Amino acid sequence: MNQRTNTIIYWTATGLLCLMMLGSAGMYLANYETIQAVFTKLNYPTHIVYPLAIAKILGVVAILTKRSNTLKEWAYAGFFFDFVLAFLAHWMVNDGEWAPALVAMVLLLVSYNFEKRALGVAATA
Repeated sequence: MNQRTNTIIYWTATGLLCLMMLGSAGMYLANYETIQAVFTKLNYPTHIVYPLAIAKILGVVAILTKRSNTLKEWAYAGFFFDFVLAFLAHWMVNDGEWAPALVAMVLLLVSYNFEKRALGVAATA
């Protein structure tokens, strides 16, 4: 693939991933009672709702600004663990809500891998 294709794939996946994370964080902040009920059903502590929302916002900032490669890598890792845990939690309680976590995981993997490809192509051009 050429650099333009890699860049388009990267920004599409990254944009959708960031929209999902910002939407999720907004929902956590605006609908605390609803999210608290979901966390209780999934056997997660409800006191992590607000910190998780803030972490999602900061993760999006770290990925989009690229000011620190280390922070960006940590953001990708944090999102990956969040998606794996969300997928498994929904799967274990059998509530049928595991698909968004799976979609987010795919978007994350595509974003991460295509950023590396686009940077690798750009560095040799």
